[in-house]
Amino acid sequence: MNDINTKAAAVGHIPSGLFIVCARDKKSRIIDGYLASWVQQVSFDPLMISLAVKPGRPAYGHIINGEIFTVNIIGDHDNTYIDHFWSGYDPKKNPFDALAIKEGKAGGCILEVAKSAIECRRHSGMKPGDHDIIVAEVLNSYVLNNEARPLVHVRKSGMTY
Repeated sequence: MNDINTKAAAVGHIPSGLFIVCARDKKSRIIDGYLASWVQQVSFDPLMISLAVKPGRPAYGHIINGEIFTVNIIGDHDNTYIDHFWSGYDPKKNPFDALAIKEGKAGGCILEVAKSAIECRRHSGMKPGDHDIIVAEVLNSYVLNNEARPLVHVRKSGMTY
């Protein structure tokens, strides 16, 4: 019988992209977000994606409440900005303040350094474990760097990020 660490070893080998998921507070206009690796397309018609997000993460409340959020796809051309998000950040030192951002058609936060960005709105969700699974409708998408390849992440274990 496999113990949890043995089972988690192969699960960690499932490749995923790296993304900065962000949303803007409607009242204060402050941008909040986090580094994500569990994002996947789930439907062609309508075009939808899913993401796993742990309750309490930055932007979680905005996403759950059905506000516009953006999945910024990190490319291999420039990944220097992900350091600010890797272990979380002090809310008093918001890393979005130092990043060039433009507003999408639906009001989402597009990081100009990203490879691509997808504006979304929560469609549905479920809570299968310690993370919520959010299914979101794709409202708009933007290709910012056509030559860059999406950055891929493989974990050492399925028990940690």
